[in-house]
Amino acid sequence: MTLQDERTDADMERLREDPTGPPVFLPPSALPPPTGMARLRLTQLYRVGSVILGLLLLVSIGQAVLALNQNGKARGMLVDRVDPAMVAQFELSDALGRQDDAIRAYAADGERARLVEYRQAVAEEANTTRRIRELLSDVPGKGPVLAGLDRLASDTAAWRGAFAEPIARGPGGGGLSPDSERSGTTAFTRVRSGNAVQQQALSTLHKRVADDLDRRATITYWSVAAALIMVVLAALALALLIRRTVLTPVSSLSERVRAVAHGDFAHPMDVPGPAEIAELAAIIDAMRHRILDEWRVSSEARQMLNEQAAELRRSNKELEQFAYVASHDLQEPLRKVASFCQMLERRYGDQLDDRGRQYVGFAVDGAKRMQALINDLLSFSRVGRLSRTEDAVDLNAVVGQTLDDLSTLREETGARVTVADLPTVAGDRTQLGQLFLNLVGNAIKFRRPGVPPEVEISARRDGDHWEFACADNGIGIEPRYADRIFLIFQRLHPRDEYTGTGIGLALCKKIVEFHGGRIWLETEDRDGDAPGTTIRWTLPARPEPEPEPEDETEEKSEDDAG
Repeated sequence: MTLQDERTDADMERLREDPTGPPVFLPPSALPPPTGMARLRLTQLYRVGSVILGLLLLVSIGQAVLALNQNGKARGMLVDRVDPAMVAQFELSDALGRQDDAIRAYAADGERARLVEYRQAVAEEANTTRRIRELLSDVPGKGPVLAGLDRLASDTAAWRGAFAEPIARGPGGGGLSPDSERSGTTAFTRVRSGNAVQQQALSTLHKRVADDLDRRATITYWSVAAALIMVVLAALALALLIRRTVLTPVSSLSERVRAVAHGDFAHPMDVPGPAEIAELAAIIDAMRHRILDEWRVSSEARQMLNEQAAELRRSNKELEQFAYVASHDLQEPLRKVASFCQMLERRYGDQLDDRGRQYVGFAVDGAKRMQALINDLLSFSRVGRLSRTEDAVDLNAVVGQTLDDLSTLREETGARVTVADLPTVAGDRTQLGQLFLNLVGNAIKFRRPGVPPEVEISARRDGDHWEFACADNGIGIEPRYADRIFLIFQRLHPRDEYTGTGIGLALCKKIVEFHGGRIWLETEDRDGDAPGTTIRWTLPARPEPEPEPEDETEEKSEDDAG
Protein backbone atom coordinates (compact mmCIF):
# COMPACT_ATOMS: atom_id res chain seq x y z
CA MET A 1 0.00 0.00 0.00
CA THR A 2 1.37 3.43 -0.98
CA LEU A 3 1.61 6.50 1.24
CA GLN A 4 -1.17 8.16 -0.76
CA ASP A 5 -3.47 5.18 -0.15
CA GLU A 6 -2.68 5.27 3.59
CA ARG A 7 -3.51 9.00 3.76
CA THR A 8 -6.74 8.43 1.81
CA ASP A 9 -7.82 5.63 4.18
CA ALA A 10 -7.03 7.82 7.18
CA ASP A 11 -9.05 10.72 5.73
CA MET A 12 -11.99 8.43 4.96
CA GLU A 13 -11.90 7.00 8.49
CA ARG A 14 -11.74 10.51 10.02
CA LEU A 15 -14.62 11.64 7.83
CA ARG A 16 -16.78 8.73 9.04
CA GLU A 17 -15.90 9.34 12.70
CA ASP A 18 -16.27 13.14 12.65
CA PRO A 19 -18.30 14.49 9.71
CA THR A 20 -18.05 18.03 11.12
CA GLY A 21 -14.25 18.00 11.27
CA PRO A 22 -11.89 19.87 8.96
CA PRO A 23 -12.54 19.56 5.24
CA VAL A 24 -11.24 16.44 3.54
CA PHE A 25 -10.19 16.65 -0.10
CA LEU A 26 -10.15 13.14 -1.54
CA PRO A 27 -8.20 12.33 -4.71
CA PRO A 28 -10.08 10.81 -7.66
CA SER A 29 -8.60 7.38 -6.84
CA ALA A 30 -10.34 7.46 -3.44
CA LEU A 31 -13.79 7.62 -5.01
CA PRO A 32 -15.62 4.32 -5.53
CA PRO A 33 -15.50 2.97 -9.08
CA PRO A 34 -18.53 4.05 -11.14
CA THR A 35 -21.24 1.47 -11.75
CA GLY A 36 -24.40 1.41 -13.85
CA MET A 37 -25.43 4.76 -15.28
CA ALA A 38 -22.56 6.49 -13.45
CA ARG A 39 -20.22 5.07 -16.10
CA LEU A 40 -21.92 7.25 -18.70
CA ARG A 41 -21.73 11.00 -18.99
CA LEU A 42 -24.62 13.24 -19.87
CA THR A 43 -22.79 14.52 -22.92
CA GLN A 44 -22.49 11.00 -24.28
CA LEU A 45 -26.10 10.11 -23.55
CA TYR A 46 -27.51 13.27 -25.07
CA ARG A 47 -25.14 13.19 -28.03
CA VAL A 48 -26.20 9.65 -29.05
CA GLY A 49 -29.86 10.29 -28.25
CA SER A 50 -29.82 13.57 -30.15
CA VAL A 51 -28.30 11.93 -33.23
CA ILE A 52 -30.89 9.09 -33.25
CA LEU A 53 -33.88 11.35 -32.61
CA GLY A 54 -32.54 13.90 -35.07
CA LEU A 55 -32.26 11.31 -37.83
CA LEU A 56 -35.77 10.01 -37.20
CA LEU A 57 -37.20 13.50 -37.14
CA LEU A 58 -35.24 14.46 -40.24
CA VAL A 59 -36.54 11.44 -42.18
CA SER A 60 -40.16 11.95 -41.09
CA ILE A 61 -40.11 15.69 -41.68
CA GLY A 62 -38.34 15.20 -45.03
CA GLN A 63 -41.01 12.74 -46.09
CA ALA A 64 -43.74 15.17 -45.04
CA VAL A 65 -42.07 18.05 -46.88
CA LEU A 66 -41.68 15.91 -50.02
CA ALA A 67 -45.32 14.88 -49.85
CA LEU A 68 -46.39 18.49 -49.40
CA ASN A 69 -44.26 19.51 -52.36
CA GLN A 70 -45.73 16.81 -54.62
CA ASN A 71 -49.22 17.71 -53.46
CA GLY A 72 -48.53 21.35 -54.26
CA LYS A 73 -47.30 20.44 -57.73
CA ALA A 74 -50.38 18.30 -58.39
CA ARG A 75 -52.65 21.08 -57.17
CA GLY A 76 -50.83 23.59 -59.35
CA MET A 77 -51.13 21.24 -62.35
CA LEU A 78 -54.89 21.02 -61.85
CA VAL A 79 -55.61 24.62 -60.90
CA ASP A 80 -53.07 26.43 -63.08
CA ARG A 81 -53.04 24.17 -66.16
CA VAL A 82 -55.94 21.76 -66.65
CA ASP A 83 -58.75 23.94 -65.26
CA PRO A 84 -57.78 26.96 -67.44
CA ALA A 85 -57.53 24.58 -70.43
CA MET A 86 -61.10 23.40 -69.73
CA VAL A 87 -62.26 27.01 -69.67
CA ALA A 88 -60.36 27.72 -72.90
CA GLN A 89 -62.03 24.67 -74.51
CA PHE A 90 -65.46 26.16 -73.78
CA GLU A 91 -64.26 29.45 -75.29
CA LEU A 92 -63.10 27.50 -78.38
CA SER A 93 -66.52 25.88 -78.74
CA ASP A 94 -68.17 29.29 -78.47
CA ALA A 95 -65.82 30.75 -81.13
CA LEU A 96 -66.66 27.92 -83.56
CA GLY A 97 -70.38 28.41 -83.04
CA ARG A 98 -70.10 32.18 -83.57
CA GLN A 99 -68.18 31.61 -86.83
CA ASP A 100 -71.04 29.51 -88.29
CA ASP A 101 -73.74 31.90 -87.12
CA ALA A 102 -71.91 35.00 -88.38
CA ILE A 103 -71.10 33.62 -91.88
CA ARG A 104 -74.68 32.38 -92.39
CA ALA A 105 -76.07 35.77 -91.32
CA TYR A 106 -73.70 37.51 -93.75
CA ALA A 107 -74.86 35.23 -96.53
CA ALA A 108 -78.47 36.13 -95.74
CA ASP A 109 -78.28 39.95 -95.30
CA GLY A 110 -74.82 40.92 -96.60
CA GLU A 111 -74.03 43.25 -93.63
CA ARG A 112 -70.31 43.96 -93.17
CA ALA A 113 -70.66 43.73 -89.34
CA ARG A 114 -71.44 40.04 -89.73
CA LEU A 115 -68.25 39.57 -91.66
CA VAL A 116 -66.22 41.45 -88.99
CA GLU A 117 -67.77 39.23 -86.31
CA TYR A 118 -66.78 36.17 -88.33
CA ARG A 119 -63.14 37.34 -88.63
CA GLN A 120 -62.99 38.06 -84.88
CA ALA A 121 -64.30 34.56 -84.08
CA VAL A 122 -61.65 33.06 -86.35
CA ALA A 123 -58.89 35.04 -84.58
CA GLU A 124 -60.30 34.05 -81.16
CA GLU A 125 -60.28 30.39 -82.25
CA ALA A 126 -56.60 30.60 -83.17
CA ASN A 127 -55.65 32.36 -79.88
CA THR A 128 -57.63 29.88 -77.79
CA THR A 129 -56.09 26.90 -79.57
CA ARG A 130 -52.60 28.29 -78.98
CA ARG A 131 -53.37 28.96 -75.28
CA ILE A 132 -54.64 25.40 -74.78
CA ARG A 133 -51.42 24.02 -76.26
CA GLU A 134 -49.31 26.25 -73.96
CA LEU A 135 -51.31 25.28 -70.86
CA LEU A 136 -51.00 21.55 -71.55
CA SER A 137 -47.37 21.67 -72.69
CA ASP A 138 -45.97 20.06 -69.48
CA VAL A 139 -49.06 18.11 -68.35
CA PRO A 140 -48.53 14.32 -68.38
CA GLY A 141 -51.03 12.43 -70.58
CA LYS A 142 -51.77 15.43 -72.81
CA GLY A 143 -51.32 13.42 -76.07
CA PRO A 144 -54.98 12.53 -76.77
CA VAL A 145 -56.05 16.09 -76.06
CA LEU A 146 -53.47 17.61 -78.42
CA ALA A 147 -54.26 15.03 -81.09
CA GLY A 148 -57.97 15.85 -80.85
CA LEU A 149 -57.07 19.52 -81.00
CA ASP A 150 -55.14 18.91 -84.24
CA ARG A 151 -58.09 17.01 -85.78
CA LEU A 152 -60.49 19.74 -84.72
CA ALA A 153 -58.26 22.39 -86.30
CA SER A 154 -58.11 20.34 -89.54
CA ASP A 155 -61.91 19.88 -89.66
CA THR A 156 -62.42 23.55 -88.95
CA ALA A 157 -60.02 24.58 -91.70
CA ALA A 158 -61.81 22.25 -94.16
CA TRP A 159 -65.18 23.77 -93.25
CA ARG A 160 -63.90 27.29 -93.68
CA GLY A 161 -62.21 26.45 -97.02
CA ALA A 162 -65.24 24.72 -98.49
CA PHE A 163 -68.08 26.82 -97.02
CA ALA A 164 -67.22 29.93 -95.01
CA GLU A 165 -64.41 31.56 -96.99
CA PRO A 166 -66.18 31.49 -100.39
CA ILE A 167 -69.16 33.24 -98.77
CA ALA A 168 -66.86 35.75 -97.02
CA ARG A 169 -65.19 36.67 -100.35
CA GLY A 170 -68.55 37.26 -102.03
CA PRO A 171 -70.90 40.26 -101.76
CA GLY A 172 -73.33 38.40 -99.50
CA GLY A 173 -77.06 39.04 -99.19
CA GLY A 174 -78.19 36.50 -101.75
CA GLY A 175 -78.82 33.64 -99.35
CA LEU A 176 -77.50 30.07 -99.65
CA SER A 177 -78.22 27.56 -102.39
CA PRO A 178 -79.52 24.14 -101.36
CA ASP A 179 -76.22 22.47 -102.32
CA SER A 180 -74.15 25.00 -100.41
CA GLU A 181 -76.45 24.70 -97.38
CA ARG A 182 -76.18 20.91 -97.43
CA SER A 183 -72.36 20.85 -97.81
CA GLY A 184 -71.84 23.49 -95.12
CA THR A 185 -74.08 21.67 -92.66
CA THR A 186 -72.27 18.39 -93.27
CA ALA A 187 -68.83 19.97 -92.79
CA PHE A 188 -69.77 21.81 -89.62
CA THR A 189 -71.31 18.60 -88.21
CA ARG A 190 -67.83 17.05 -88.46
CA VAL A 191 -66.47 20.11 -86.61
CA ARG A 192 -69.02 19.69 -83.83
CA SER A 193 -68.22 15.99 -83.53
CA GLY A 194 -64.49 16.72 -83.33
CA ASN A 195 -65.12 19.37 -80.69
CA ALA A 196 -67.16 16.89 -78.63
CA VAL A 197 -64.34 14.35 -78.85
CA GLN A 198 -61.87 17.05 -77.84
CA GLN A 199 -63.99 17.98 -74.82
CA GLN A 200 -64.25 14.34 -73.79
CA ALA A 201 -60.46 13.91 -73.99
CA LEU A 202 -59.91 17.04 -71.93
CA SER A 203 -62.46 15.86 -69.35
CA THR A 204 -60.63 12.55 -69.10
CA LEU A 205 -57.33 14.38 -68.56
CA HIS A 206 -58.95 16.57 -65.91
CA LYS A 207 -60.26 13.51 -64.06
CA ARG A 208 -56.87 11.81 -64.14
CA VAL A 209 -55.08 14.90 -62.78
CA ALA A 210 -57.77 15.37 -60.09
CA ASP A 211 -57.42 11.71 -59.05
CA ASP A 212 -53.64 12.16 -58.82
CA LEU A 213 -54.18 15.23 -56.63
CA ASP A 214 -56.50 13.26 -54.30
CA ARG A 215 -53.94 10.47 -54.05
CA ARG A 216 -51.11 12.85 -53.25
CA ALA A 217 -53.29 14.68 -50.71
CA THR A 218 -53.91 11.39 -48.92
CA ILE A 219 -50.18 10.65 -48.93
CA THR A 220 -49.52 14.14 -47.58
CA TYR A 221 -51.99 13.71 -44.72
CA TRP A 222 -50.41 10.43 -43.67
CA SER A 223 -46.88 11.86 -43.97
CA VAL A 224 -47.72 14.88 -41.83
CA ALA A 225 -49.47 12.66 -39.29
CA ALA A 226 -46.44 10.38 -39.17
CA ALA A 227 -44.14 13.38 -38.70
CA LEU A 228 -46.31 14.69 -35.85
CA ILE A 229 -46.38 11.27 -34.23
CA MET A 230 -42.61 11.08 -34.53
CA VAL A 231 -42.24 14.53 -32.94
CA VAL A 232 -44.50 13.50 -30.05
CA LEU A 233 -42.57 10.25 -29.56
CA ALA A 234 -39.28 12.15 -29.69
CA ALA A 235 -40.55 14.63 -27.10
CA LEU A 236 -41.70 11.78 -24.84
CA ALA A 237 -38.37 9.98 -25.25
CA LEU A 238 -36.46 13.19 -24.50
CA ALA A 239 -38.64 13.87 -21.45
CA LEU A 240 -38.07 10.31 -20.20
CA LEU A 241 -34.34 10.65 -20.77
CA ILE A 242 -34.20 13.99 -18.93
CA ARG A 243 -36.27 12.59 -16.06
CA ARG A 244 -34.06 9.51 -15.75
CA THR A 245 -30.69 11.24 -16.14
CA VAL A 246 -31.31 14.72 -14.66
CA LEU A 247 -34.54 15.27 -12.74
CA THR A 248 -34.48 12.15 -10.59
CA PRO A 249 -30.77 12.42 -9.61
CA VAL A 250 -31.08 16.18 -8.98
CA SER A 251 -34.20 15.62 -6.85
CA SER A 252 -32.34 12.99 -4.83
CA LEU A 253 -29.39 15.35 -4.45
CA SER A 254 -31.75 18.17 -3.38
CA GLU A 255 -33.23 15.97 -0.64
CA ARG A 256 -29.77 15.18 0.71
CA VAL A 257 -28.69 18.82 0.56
CA ARG A 258 -31.91 19.82 2.34
CA ALA A 259 -31.19 17.28 5.08
CA VAL A 260 -27.72 18.79 5.54
CA ALA A 261 -29.24 22.30 5.56
CA HIS A 262 -31.59 21.22 8.36
CA GLY A 263 -28.67 20.17 10.54
CA ASP A 264 -27.90 16.58 9.56
CA PHE A 265 -24.28 17.28 8.65
CA ALA A 266 -23.43 13.55 8.49
CA HIS A 267 -26.04 12.81 5.81
CA PRO A 268 -24.40 10.91 2.90
CA MET A 269 -24.23 12.43 -0.56
CA ASP A 270 -24.13 9.21 -2.60
CA VAL A 271 -26.52 10.03 -5.46
CA PRO A 272 -27.06 7.49 -8.28
CA GLY A 273 -26.97 8.99 -11.74
CA PRO A 274 -24.67 10.02 -14.56
CA ALA A 275 -21.05 10.93 -13.95
CA GLU A 276 -21.76 14.68 -13.83
CA ILE A 277 -24.33 14.25 -11.05
CA ALA A 278 -21.99 12.02 -9.07
CA GLU A 279 -19.19 14.57 -9.46
CA LEU A 280 -21.56 17.36 -8.41
CA ALA A 281 -22.50 15.38 -5.29
CA ALA A 282 -18.82 14.94 -4.43
CA ILE A 283 -18.18 18.67 -4.96
CA ILE A 284 -21.15 19.60 -2.75
CA ASP A 285 -19.89 17.23 -0.08
CA ALA A 286 -16.46 18.84 -0.17
CA MET A 287 -18.12 22.25 -0.07
CA ARG A 288 -20.09 21.13 3.01
CA HIS A 289 -16.85 20.39 4.83
CA ARG A 290 -15.39 23.67 3.63
CA ILE A 291 -18.41 25.61 4.90
CA LEU A 292 -18.18 23.92 8.28
CA ASP A 293 -14.54 24.89 8.54
CA GLU A 294 -15.29 28.48 7.51
CA TRP A 295 -18.16 28.54 10.02
CA ARG A 296 -15.79 27.60 12.81
CA VAL A 297 -13.38 30.30 11.70
CA SER A 298 -16.18 32.87 11.46
CA SER A 299 -17.41 31.88 14.93
CA GLU A 300 -13.99 32.57 16.35
CA ALA A 301 -13.83 35.85 14.44
CA ARG A 302 -17.31 36.80 15.69
CA GLN A 303 -16.26 36.09 19.26
CA MET A 304 -13.16 38.23 18.75
CA LEU A 305 -15.32 40.96 17.22
CA ASN A 306 -17.65 40.88 20.22
CA GLU A 307 -14.66 41.28 22.48
CA GLN A 308 -13.43 44.21 20.41
CA ALA A 309 -16.91 45.76 20.48
CA ALA A 310 -16.96 45.47 24.26
CA GLU A 311 -13.52 47.07 24.40
CA LEU A 312 -14.74 49.83 22.07
CA ARG A 313 -17.77 50.50 24.29
CA ARG A 314 -15.47 50.71 27.28
CA SER A 315 -13.22 53.10 25.37
CA ASN A 316 -16.20 55.25 24.40
CA LYS A 317 -17.24 55.49 28.04
CA GLU A 318 -13.73 56.62 28.92
CA LEU A 319 -13.89 59.19 26.10
CA GLU A 320 -17.20 60.47 27.47
CA GLN A 321 -15.63 60.78 30.90
CA PHE A 322 -12.69 62.63 29.33
CA ALA A 323 -15.10 64.95 27.53
CA TYR A 324 -16.83 65.67 30.82
CA VAL A 325 -13.49 66.37 32.49
CA ALA A 326 -12.41 68.54 29.54
CA SER A 327 -15.61 70.56 29.70
CA HIS A 328 -15.38 71.20 33.42
CA ASP A 329 -12.02 70.44 35.05
CA LEU A 330 -9.78 71.65 32.19
CA GLN A 331 -11.62 74.87 31.43
CA GLU A 332 -11.64 76.06 35.02
CA PRO A 333 -7.81 76.30 35.27
CA LEU A 334 -7.73 78.05 31.89
CA ARG A 335 -10.23 80.62 33.09
CA LYS A 336 -8.14 81.16 36.22
CA VAL A 337 -4.96 81.58 34.19
CA ALA A 338 -6.63 84.10 31.89
CA SER A 339 -8.31 85.95 34.77
CA PHE A 340 -5.21 86.19 36.94
CA CYS A 341 -3.07 87.24 34.00
CA GLN A 342 -5.54 90.02 33.26
CA MET A 343 -5.61 91.03 36.98
CA LEU A 344 -1.80 90.98 37.01
CA GLU A 345 -1.76 93.30 34.00
CA ARG A 346 -4.27 95.71 35.54
CA ARG A 347 -2.64 95.85 39.00
CA TYR A 348 1.03 95.75 38.11
CA GLY A 349 0.84 96.97 34.54
CA ASP A 350 2.60 100.26 35.42
CA GLN A 351 5.46 98.29 36.96
CA LEU A 352 5.93 96.05 33.90
CA ASP A 353 7.88 97.03 30.85
CA ASP A 354 6.66 96.50 27.33
CA ARG A 355 8.08 93.00 27.15
CA GLY A 356 6.39 91.98 30.40
CA ARG A 357 3.04 93.25 29.18
CA GLN A 358 3.64 91.39 25.94
CA TYR A 359 4.27 88.16 27.85
CA VAL A 360 1.09 88.63 29.85
CA GLY A 361 -0.82 89.18 26.58
CA PHE A 362 0.66 86.00 25.16
CA ALA A 363 -0.48 84.06 28.22
CA VAL A 364 -4.01 85.45 28.05
CA ASP A 365 -4.25 84.83 24.30
CA GLY A 366 -2.94 81.26 24.71
CA ALA A 367 -5.47 80.50 27.46
CA LYS A 368 -8.33 81.86 25.38
CA ARG A 369 -7.24 79.91 22.30
CA MET A 370 -6.89 76.78 24.41
CA GLN A 371 -10.39 77.32 25.77
CA ALA A 372 -11.78 77.84 22.24
CA LEU A 373 -9.99 74.72 21.04
CA ILE A 374 -11.47 72.66 23.89
CA ASN A 375 -14.96 73.96 23.13
CA ASP A 376 -14.57 73.13 19.43
CA LEU A 377 -13.26 69.65 20.24
CA LEU A 378 -16.22 69.07 22.53
CA SER A 379 -18.61 70.16 19.79
CA PHE A 380 -16.83 67.86 17.31
CA SER A 381 -17.05 64.87 19.67
CA ARG A 382 -20.74 65.43 20.44
CA VAL A 383 -21.82 65.10 16.77
CA GLY A 384 -23.52 61.73 16.36
CA ARG A 385 -23.27 60.99 20.08
CA LEU A 386 -25.43 63.63 21.70
CA SER A 387 -28.21 64.53 19.27
CA ARG A 388 -31.90 65.27 19.37
CA THR A 389 -33.29 64.46 15.95
CA GLU A 390 -36.53 66.12 14.90
CA ASP A 391 -38.78 65.08 12.04
CA ALA A 392 -39.19 68.63 10.74
CA VAL A 393 -36.59 71.37 11.14
CA ASP A 394 -37.36 74.64 9.36
CA LEU A 395 -34.00 75.74 7.98
CA ASN A 396 -35.32 79.26 7.40
CA ALA A 397 -35.73 79.64 11.18
CA VAL A 398 -32.31 78.03 11.78
CA VAL A 399 -30.59 80.45 9.40
CA GLY A 400 -32.49 83.35 10.91
CA GLN A 401 -31.15 82.46 14.37
CA THR A 402 -27.66 82.08 12.88
CA LEU A 403 -27.80 85.57 11.37
CA ASP A 404 -28.95 86.96 14.71
CA ASP A 405 -25.94 85.32 16.38
CA LEU A 406 -23.66 86.91 13.77
CA SER A 407 -25.33 90.31 13.81
CA THR A 408 -22.38 92.04 15.53
CA LEU A 409 -19.87 90.57 13.08
CA ARG A 410 -22.08 91.52 10.14
CA GLU A 411 -22.39 95.11 11.34
CA GLU A 412 -18.65 95.42 11.88
CA THR A 413 -17.77 94.07 8.42
CA GLY A 414 -20.77 95.42 6.48
CA ALA A 415 -21.60 91.90 5.34
CA ARG A 416 -24.72 91.31 3.29
CA VAL A 417 -26.24 87.82 3.52
CA THR A 418 -28.87 86.73 0.99
CA VAL A 419 -30.92 83.68 1.89
CA ALA A 420 -33.23 81.88 -0.55
CA ASP A 421 -36.32 79.98 0.54
CA LEU A 422 -34.98 76.94 2.40
CA PRO A 423 -36.81 73.63 2.89
CA THR A 424 -37.79 71.72 6.00
CA VAL A 425 -35.65 68.65 6.74
CA ALA A 426 -35.27 66.03 9.44
CA GLY A 427 -32.29 66.40 11.76
CA ASP A 428 -30.78 67.94 14.88
CA ARG A 429 -31.69 71.63 15.09
CA THR A 430 -28.63 72.54 17.18
CA GLN A 431 -26.15 70.77 14.90
CA LEU A 432 -27.73 72.25 11.76
CA GLY A 433 -27.39 75.65 13.42
CA GLN A 434 -23.69 74.96 14.03
CA LEU A 435 -23.37 74.00 10.34
CA PHE A 436 -24.77 77.31 9.07
CA LEU A 437 -22.93 79.28 11.80
CA ASN A 438 -19.54 77.88 10.74
CA LEU A 439 -20.18 78.29 7.01
CA VAL A 440 -21.53 81.84 7.17
CA GLY A 441 -18.92 82.79 9.77
CA ASN A 442 -16.10 81.52 7.54
CA ALA A 443 -17.58 83.35 4.53
CA ILE A 444 -17.49 86.62 6.49
CA LYS A 445 -14.14 86.00 8.20
CA PHE A 446 -12.17 85.12 5.06
CA ARG A 447 -13.06 88.34 3.26
CA ARG A 448 -10.91 90.48 1.01
CA PRO A 449 -9.51 93.68 2.49
CA GLY A 450 -11.66 96.69 1.73
CA VAL A 451 -14.47 94.65 0.13
CA PRO A 452 -17.74 94.16 2.09
CA PRO A 453 -18.56 90.45 2.32
CA GLU A 454 -21.47 89.16 0.26
CA VAL A 455 -22.84 85.72 1.17
CA GLU A 456 -25.58 83.86 -0.69
CA ILE A 457 -27.31 80.75 0.66
CA SER A 458 -29.44 78.76 -1.79
CA ALA A 459 -31.08 75.33 -2.10
CA ARG A 460 -32.48 73.18 -4.88
CA ARG A 461 -34.17 69.77 -5.00
CA ASP A 462 -32.09 66.95 -6.57
CA GLY A 463 -34.04 63.68 -6.50
CA ASP A 464 -34.22 62.36 -2.94
CA HIS A 465 -31.88 65.07 -1.59
CA TRP A 466 -31.69 68.80 -1.16
CA GLU A 467 -28.51 70.41 -2.46
CA PHE A 468 -27.44 73.56 -0.59
CA ALA A 469 -24.79 76.14 -1.46
CA CYS A 470 -23.03 78.86 0.52
CA ALA A 471 -21.24 81.23 -1.89
CA ASP A 472 -19.18 84.32 -0.97
CA ASN A 473 -16.92 86.89 -2.62
CA GLY A 474 -13.99 86.32 -0.30
CA ILE A 475 -10.39 85.33 -0.83
CA GLY A 476 -11.28 81.90 -2.27
CA ILE A 477 -9.66 78.49 -1.90
CA GLU A 478 -7.39 76.85 -4.43
CA PRO A 479 -8.81 73.60 -5.87
CA ARG A 480 -5.79 71.60 -4.67
CA TYR A 481 -6.95 72.18 -1.07
CA ALA A 482 -10.49 70.90 -1.79
CA ASP A 483 -10.04 67.78 0.38
CA ARG A 484 -7.63 69.19 2.96
CA ILE A 485 -9.95 71.92 4.25
CA PHE A 486 -12.37 69.35 5.70
CA LEU A 487 -9.70 67.66 7.84
CA ILE A 488 -9.43 68.53 11.51
CA PHE A 489 -6.68 71.01 12.54
CA GLN A 490 -5.89 71.80 8.89
CA ARG A 491 -5.29 75.54 8.42
CA LEU A 492 -4.40 77.30 5.16
CA HIS A 493 -3.43 80.62 6.80
CA PRO A 494 -1.33 81.59 9.84
CA ARG A 495 -3.12 82.62 13.04
CA ASP A 496 -1.90 86.19 12.85
CA GLU A 497 -3.88 86.65 9.59
CA TYR A 498 -7.11 84.75 10.39
CA THR A 499 -8.16 83.46 13.78
CA GLY A 500 -9.60 80.01 14.34
CA THR A 501 -8.84 76.49 15.54
CA GLY A 502 -8.98 74.61 12.20
CA ILE A 503 -11.99 72.54 13.29
CA GLY A 504 -14.89 74.46 11.70
CA LEU A 505 -15.14 72.77 8.31
CA ALA A 506 -14.25 69.37 9.82
CA LEU A 507 -17.20 69.88 12.18
CA CYS A 508 -19.41 70.80 9.19
CA LYS A 509 -18.36 67.62 7.37
CA LYS A 510 -19.14 65.46 10.39
CA ILE A 511 -22.57 67.12 10.87
CA VAL A 512 -23.52 66.67 7.19
CA GLU A 513 -22.38 63.03 7.08
CA PHE A 514 -24.23 62.32 10.32
CA HIS A 515 -27.40 63.57 8.63
CA GLY A 516 -26.83 61.29 5.60
CA GLY A 517 -25.38 63.85 3.17
CA ARG A 518 -22.03 64.91 1.78
CA ILE A 519 -20.16 68.21 1.55
CA TRP A 520 -17.60 69.45 -0.95
CA LEU A 521 -15.87 72.53 -2.31
CA GLU A 522 -17.10 73.87 -5.64
CA THR A 523 -13.91 74.03 -7.71
CA GLU A 524 -15.30 75.98 -10.67
CA ASP A 525 -13.75 79.44 -10.93
CA ARG A 526 -15.85 82.52 -10.43
CA ASP A 527 -15.64 85.61 -12.64
CA GLY A 528 -12.87 88.20 -12.60
CA ASP A 529 -10.25 88.65 -9.91
CA ALA A 530 -12.65 87.65 -7.12
CA PRO A 531 -13.13 83.91 -7.39
CA GLY A 532 -14.71 83.62 -3.96
CA THR A 533 -15.68 80.32 -2.37
CA THR A 534 -18.71 78.07 -2.81
CA ILE A 535 -19.33 75.25 -0.36
CA ARG A 536 -22.01 72.75 -1.39
CA TRP A 537 -23.64 70.02 0.69
CA THR A 538 -26.66 67.73 0.54
CA LEU A 539 -29.27 66.63 3.06
CA PRO A 540 -31.95 63.93 2.61
CA ALA A 541 -35.34 65.28 1.62
CA ARG A 542 -38.42 64.43 3.63
CA PRO A 543 -40.86 62.05 1.90
CA GLU A 544 -43.89 63.72 0.39
CA PRO A 545 -46.96 63.24 2.59
CA GLU A 546 -49.73 61.19 1.06
CA PRO A 547 -53.01 63.06 0.47
CA GLU A 548 -55.52 62.33 3.17
CA PRO A 549 -58.78 60.76 1.98
CA GLU A 550 -61.81 62.98 2.15
CA ASP A 551 -64.12 62.40 5.07
CA GLU A 552 -67.28 61.07 3.45
CA THR A 553 -69.19 61.29 6.74
CA GLU A 554 -68.33 64.97 7.09
CA GLU A 555 -69.33 65.67 3.47
CA LYS A 556 -72.61 63.85 4.01
CA SER A 557 -73.27 65.85 7.15
CA GLU A 558 -72.58 69.09 5.30
CA ASP A 559 -74.93 68.03 2.50
CA ASP A 560 -77.65 67.20 5.03
CA ALA A 561 -77.11 70.53 6.73
CA GLY A 562 -77.36 72.28 3.38
